[in-house]
Amino acid sequence: MRVRQSEKRLSEQLGEQAWRESGLGSPPDIDQLQRRVAMLEQELVEKNRELEDRTEELEAARAANRELTRRTHQVVPDPPP
Repeated sequence: MRVRQSEKRLSEQLGEQAWRESGLGSPPDIDQLQRRVAMLEQELVEKNRELEDRTEELEAARAANRELTRRTHQVVPDPPP
């Protein structure tokens, strides 16, 4: 039984090594980097949404500020005598 387990384990290890050396399989480092890239891309999408939201809020605040400034600086006619 132990011999079969050892043979199986050795066979799997040799198979993985042959797969890596053949260039057909991605090394573990590349797989890990690809997962990291995917995660960072998702974060970028989320940050871009946040930036868009805040840009819209800033534009609305600027418009409100311009309107308040305009009203404040309007010439108020003198009261009639």
